[in-house]
Amino acid sequence: MTEVATARRSRITPEREAELYEAVLDLLGEVGYDALTMDAVAARTRSSKATLYRQWGGKAELVVKAIRHGKRGLVDEIDTGSLRGDLHALVALEDDCTMERNSALMRGVAMAIHHNPDLRLAFREQLVEPEMAQFRSMLQRAVDRGEIRPDCPALDFLLHMLVGGFATRALLDDQPPTQAFLTSYIDAVVLPALGVPTT
Repeated sequence: MTEVATARRSRITPEREAELYEAVLDLLGEVGYDALTMDAVAARTRSSKATLYRQWGGKAELVVKAIRHGKRGLVDEIDTGSLRGDLHALVALEDDCTMERNSALMRGVAMAIHHNPDLRLAFREQLVEPEMAQFRSMLQRAVDRGEIRPDCPALDFLLHMLVGGFATRALLDDQPPTQAFLTSYIDAVVLPALGVPTT
């Protein structure tokens, strides 16, 4: 089944796929998930709805793939030799403008996830679970290097801490997350919780 889906998707060039994803993210930012329609995506991208459904199956999968495509790099591609270096490198993957846009998109999707089971499932399978696996690998390397005790109680909460800092910046401070904020947050909150030196 996966091979069939991959074969179907291969008919669209990577450039065209990137263009479609960018249009989806623009629409998502403009109208939110619930008001976003496949008709609107088709019109914005000069595509047929049949093509969109054939390639992505539905709105939830298309939106999640667009968000995933918009991420600048993968956690598992980062290995600086220290957890602090890895986390700082992770923050450096996105500039402040991209972070602000992603923060707004994630707020909109987070609201929609509560009453759209198909979106919740796609989001979990394609974004949450892969990123959690990548973070577990990053943490395991830190444990193997002796940076973190294997029984550290904060190990299970790294992703919660990072998402919390990112997501609540706008809510608590009325400002978007920035590289400077997240780097300071990592040094002041995340690393001390893990027992990792910040210098």
